Amino acid sequence: MSQTTEGAFDVKVIPQSADPAGGESIGRMLLDKRFHGKLDAISRGQMLAMRTAVEGSAGYVAMEVVTGKLDGRKGSFVLQHSGTMNRGVPTLALTVVPDSGTGELAGLSGSMAIDIADGKHGYRFEYSLAKAN
Repeated sequence: MSQTTEGAFDVKVIPQSADPAGGESIGRMLLDKRFHGKLDAISRGQMLAMRTAVEGSAGYVAMEVVTGKLDGRKGSFVLQHSGTMNRGVPTLALTVVPDSGTGELAGLSGSMAIDIADGKHGYRFEYSLAKAN
């Protein structure tokens, strides 16, 4: 059975050194997040991003490990991001990596949407918890 929870999160994006290979620079950032609400957790992750020469076009990928409680259940899971901006139009896929749930979150699946308004970050998490094999 699918469930949905929403809440706010705080995020620190920490830029890392430029692409050591030179040439076109792929930006690399560390992610440090704190989720609030029924998802009461912290996450740590890494992001790679690239802007194009066309204004408003870019892409990024990221992986983050989320650790804490989801609706009172303790454990961790991994979120995978894939985002693009096509001349200012965003597309984002943010999904739970299959079989990444641990502890009471074993068997977790789902997807998350992120909303940024007036400098504040929010999430909407649609998820299911199946019995782990």
